[in-house]
Amino acid sequence: MTTKPKAKKFRIRRSSPLIEAGPEAHPERAPSAEDYQTASQAHAREQAMRPRAIDQQQADTPQDTHGSVGTEIDAIRKEGLTGRQLRLARRMAQKHNIPATSDFDAVRLLRNRGIDPFQRTDALELLVDNQQARPKPQPPALPQTYAHGATPNLPSTHIDTQTDRISELAKIQRDIVKRRRRKLALLFSRLTAFVAIPTIIAGIYFFRVATPMYATNSEFVIQQSEGSSSAGGFGSFLPAQFNTNQDSITVQSYMLSREAMLRLDQDAGFKAHFQQEWIDPIQRLEADATNEQAFKAYKKYVQIGYDPSEGVMKMEVIAADPVLAKQFADALIGYAEERVDSLTKRKREDQLREARTNLEEAQQNRRDAQVALVELQQQSSVVDPEAVLGTLRSQISSREVELTEKELQLQALLDNASPNQARVDGLKADIRRLETVIADLNARMQAASEGSDSLTALSAQIRLAEADLATRDMMLQSALQNMEAATLEAGRQTRYLSRGVDPVVPDAATYPRSFENTLLTLLVFSGIYLMISLTASILREQVTS
Repeated sequence: MTTKPKAKKFRIRRSSPLIEAGPEAHPERAPSAEDYQTASQAHAREQAMRPRAIDQQQADTPQDTHGSVGTEIDAIRKEGLTGRQLRLARRMAQKHNIPATSDFDAVRLLRNRGIDPFQRTDALELLVDNQQARPKPQPPALPQTYAHGATPNLPSTHIDTQTDRISELAKIQRDIVKRRRRKLALLFSRLTAFVAIPTIIAGIYFFRVATPMYATNSEFVIQQSEGSSSAGGFGSFLPAQFNTNQDSITVQSYMLSREAMLRLDQDAGFKAHFQQEWIDPIQRLEADATNEQAFKAYKKYVQIGYDPSEGVMKMEVIAADPVLAKQFADALIGYAEERVDSLTKRKREDQLREARTNLEEAQQNRRDAQVALVELQQQSSVVDPEAVLGTLRSQISSREVELTEKELQLQALLDNASPNQARVDGLKADIRRLETVIADLNARMQAASEGSDSLTALSAQIRLAEADLATRDMMLQSALQNMEAATLEAGRQTRYLSRGVDPVVPDAATYPRSFENTLLTLLVFSGIYLMISLTASILREQVTS
């Protein structure tokens, strides 16, 4: 006795509606034992290798069904779904046991079954919905028998072997190698277009086309007077190069200015030299070149550097002719010497001129004071009126002392009871004479002291003239000191340009440095290409993420 087989043992889960239809699709035909065996083998193979069975199903699908599936997937891909939505659709397909080959295929299969691929529900709602929306049980869809070639949608009976897998892996590896070769070819083509070709062009120019240029080097330093440190000040404690930093920077700016370029063009023909026809077009100036264009070439061919730690200025002058290169360098150094000398010339001249003027005025004032004193002395017809007055005062004082002594002697005689009358009379006579002399001296003293022409007034004028003369002497001495200080300051401010290395005529071309310039061109274009590639990769990643 045989029992009827249950349908669930031979049920095959497929996404194709033809397979899911079961016996309803072909009601006129009943399943046979051969069909049961085929379905059982297909079910076992599906459980063992589900992804490979799905690929085989797609391979066995008819051309029109495969085209419709691809069209639906392309339409879903054009919707612009985010990565999060695709992950939700994949998890939803796994939750409903739907075999999907990709995230887009999961979206397609879920929509075909009426399930929202992006709906997020909790476990309770999903359980309730599944219980409420569970379809009514349908009769089991048993496998059916079909004639050979009647329907191509049944699973293939072909079993993959190790050889097939190896061939598939080899095919995948060949495809990877092909893509790598294509990418390498594109990379080499871009490198050739953006790096190799410009480098080759630059190398051809530097090795074959560029006109040889000759460079002459020179070094010079700006110094000040060595004996100027005695003038004092904080600047005397600093090294010489720090005292001349500003002057060196000023001279450097002048030598790199348009004024120096115009003067060099006027004196040595700078523009005409670089406008010659035998110079290559890149380095040659046009026949009607403006001063601005010539100044750009001047800054390129005249390089001046200043080292503040050593105080040395280094200059390199480049020209197409070695003799002209030396001439240009000598002319520029001459301009620098003139500029150095003119930096403090005006200040030195002003200081010296003011000191000379003050000294001349002091000398003239002293001379005038001496003349006034001499005139006063000649008017008084005496050498020293003050000495005359002093003599009169001394005589009056001595006579007054004698008078006092005589009066004391007379008083002593008169104190006696019987004085000597002869001596008393002699003393009285002496007292009268002394009083007469003192009165005469006082009269002479009074006469010398009164009136505009008196010795006192004349003595006062002489004293004033002598004081004025002493003041003029002090002013003259101060003027002399100022003159000496101005001379020292002028010497301190004097600048000298000392040549350390004189320019010489070169015997070999210095530029162009062909190998170094070509290598630099390669590095520059490689860096530019690398920056552009990195920027494009970052932008592509940002756009596609």
